[in-house]
Order: sequence, then structure tokens, then C-alpha cells
Amino acid sequence: MPWDKAVIRESMLLYAVTDRAWLHGRSLAECVHQALEGGATFVQLREKDASKEETIALGKELLSLCRAAGVPFVVDDDVDVALAVGADGVHVGQDDVACAQARAALGPDAIVGVSAQTVEQALRAQADGADYLGVGALIPTATKPDAVDVTPEELRAICEAVDIPVVGIGGLNAGTIPQLEGLGADGAAVVSAIFAADDCLAAARELRSVCERTF
Repeated sequence: MPWDKAVIRESMLLYAVTDRAWLHGRSLAECVHQALEGGATFVQLREKDASKEETIALGKELLSLCRAAGVPFVVDDDVDVALAVGADGVHVGQDDVACAQARAALGPDAIVGVSAQTVEQALRAQADGADYLGVGALIPTATKPDAVDVTPEELRAICEAVDIPVVGIGGLNAGTIPQLEGLGADGAAVVSAIFAADDCLAAARELRSVCERTF
């Protein structure tokens, strides 16, 4: 289904990125359902180690939950999986399938997000047809310890340089999200802040409240 550009911007508010490493036996579908109940506004399926078949099966499960919640759902990196699942789109990094290639494969109505760490990367992604940018890592994080750090000043410069929405990522939780206030970002992407929590619903509810005060 096509997503209006204004809706995509609003959906950046609390962007949930999955990671089964934190679930300790809980099902991903259960935890994503709780995250959505708690107020997550966007979901990205990120599976670095699963087989393509397993990722597709997970994707189909999560897509139905996101459809019911009226929330966009994208797949990390893999255009083929996104197509097989019927996802709303894909999120690609600087080293993944190029934004323009993802757009060509998925079509004009798909959501294509791109990771960016510099103004140059951000402008190139926008020119290539990206719908939004994921900018980080903003704060050192165990989830992506090798990610390039982006300073608050760089985040502000990126937000000022582009017209498309920007979501911050990297080390963000209820305690650190307020550091993004006034920098121009549209929301926060979180991983462990939701999926490492004992109660994903309560965690998402608290994060949603913090995001509404911050952005």
C-alpha cells in the first residue's frame, strides 16, 4: 500500500528495529505486538544471521501485525525478502543495495530508507529517491559497536540539508532520546530499549511518551 509522505514523517516518531538476541525465548511476533500496543510507529525487521526462508516467514508474521496497527513495515538490507514478504519497503545501508537499485526493484510506492552519517551521504540518498534517513550511531552502543558516530552538530546539519524525514539511531533509550531535542530529527529508532526490556509494551509506552515530548 502506498504511504503518504506526511504519514511517513509522522511514523518516524518511535521506530522499532527488531533484534531476537534480546528476546530470551520470547517470540518475535509477541514482542513486536507488544511494541505496537505500546505505541511504536514503525517497524523494521533486522535479521543478520537467519536464513532467507526464516526471515521471510518472520516478515510475513510481522507484516500482518503492522497492517493491523496501521504502521509501516520494512525489511533491513534484503530487497528480495521485502518483495517475498510484501513489505512496505526496505532499509539499506551505505554498503548494501544502493538506494536507486532498491527503488527500481520495489517500485515508486515502496518506502526506501537509507542509513547516512554525513551531509554528503544524506544528499545523495535524497537525490536517489530515499523516503527517509536513519542517522547514527548517535551514542556508542553494543548493538552496533563498529558504527560511525555522528555528533549532535552533524545530525543537525543533516536535518537542515534534506527535505525528507530523519530518524536518529544508536544508543537511544528513554534516558538519551531527550538529547535529540531541537536538532531537527523526526524521531528515534530503538533496538534494545524495547526488545531487551522484560515488558516490551511498558517499554514502548514509556519511549513513546519521551518521543512525544522530545520531537
